[in-house]
Amino acid sequence: MPERAPTLRDVAERSGVAVSTASRALTRPGRVNQATADRVLAAARDLGYSVSPAGRALSSGRTGTVALVVPDITNPFFFGIVRGTQARLREGGYVHVLVDTEESVEAEERTLRTLRRSVDGMILAASRLDDESLAAWSREVPIVTINRSFPGLDCPSVTIDTPGGAVQGLEHLASLGHTRVAYAGGPRTSWSDGRRRSALAEASPRLGVEVVGLGPYAPQREAGAAAADAAVASGATGILAFNDLLAFGILERLASRGVDVPGDVSVVGCDDVFGADLVRPSLTTVAAPLEKAGHHAAELLLAALDPVHPRAGAPVELGTHLVVRDSSGPAPR
Repeated sequence: MPERAPTLRDVAERSGVAVSTASRALTRPGRVNQATADRVLAAARDLGYSVSPAGRALSSGRTGTVALVVPDITNPFFFGIVRGTQARLREGGYVHVLVDTEESVEAEERTLRTLRRSVDGMILAASRLDDESLAAWSREVPIVTINRSFPGLDCPSVTIDTPGGAVQGLEHLASLGHTRVAYAGGPRTSWSDGRRRSALAEASPRLGVEVVGLGPYAPQREAGAAAADAAVASGATGILAFNDLLAFGILERLASRGVDVPGDVSVVGCDDVFGADLVRPSLTTVAAPLEKAGHHAAELLLAALDPVHPRAGAPVELGTHLVVRDSSGPAPR
């Protein structure tokens, strides 16, 4: 018969302390004096005993797990965020679970209710919750948001300056002589979309460009056909798309209608996801530092979860830049 695995009681007996003291020495050494902690640790090493993850979570109240919640895992925008988050959490000794809410506010609420006691904290990327609900949840569980911030939100945030990027795209089109540009917007629940619409409305008089607001559209390739048709009907010679997936669909629809890009209509996307340089024509787009955003979000959450000195990090805002490719050109004469 194989030998019985050592137990916590065995460690307690070997070191001459109560089981509760042995447990504290192994999971919270600061709660017992140093001599006792050293004696218990030596007994554990001699016996080959190690604390199970479940036991450590039970005694410390920590699970070593973080939830990363995204609205659409099929959207390449979130790939970089996942990589950046995962790498930093691994460095900090955490694992993460990935949750796809499928652009559903109800699913996001359900995720928060279900996981709040199963994880140490959450990173919400492009949350679709309304301000009141998100503010309430930020007081219930350690949260860091990506691309969501407002006064009264009691948690750290990382934002990507896509409104500034949209203005860069508009300036680019204006420099090419376009005076009527359609903005094919994102979901109604997108905080980022609202900020971009405001930024474009503010910049358009300065640039002498009329911006036609279209949408809302799902941030998916399949929605591009409707967006392209609406843009053509509006008489716009330039299109700014909410994201690259929507821009891919717009390019496909314009090609099927025999509309030349960029000869008749120029198209500008946002995010510079994988494939933006592979479509034909290659897509002019706003590049966003997605992996860096995930890294910063994880860094902020680890700071908030620090068992010794928890701290709230300062908000982080990351810049964007325009990548000019073949889908944009001079306005038709």
